[in-house]
Amino acid sequence: MNPQHKKLASGNWNKLTLIQQMANIGSEVERTISWKNKGNLEYSKMAFIRVLELLNLTIACDKNRKRLKELTRVREALIDYFESNNQFSSSDKLWQKYFFAFNYSARMNSSIISGFSTNLK
Repeated sequence: MNPQHKKLASGNWNKLTLIQQMANIGSEVERTISWKNKGNLEYSKMAFIRVLELLNLTIACDKNRKRLKELTRVREALIDYFESNNQFSSSDKLWQKYFFAFNYSARMNSSIISGFSTNLK
């Protein structure tokens, strides 16, 4: 399968922090949920393929080795929810809450960094 995120797959993904990586994954999860709820299963499936691609890049990233157990568990639970019988009893709301923290943190960190560099001028 061709990577959907070619620039990220070529090494740029590893330049992001784990929080930034998870925030990006969360955005794709949000798209997956949104398309599913709109009844467009084809687009939902395509978004979920991107989720798995980004999650696999995150798992393969050496700097994330300490989080390998959590990352592989997240992948397992996402596949269970979107592709299987939901034995873990996940919900759209659960996944939105899980990834919200990463999105919030990524935005806060980028605001702090932007503000810091602006103050240096």
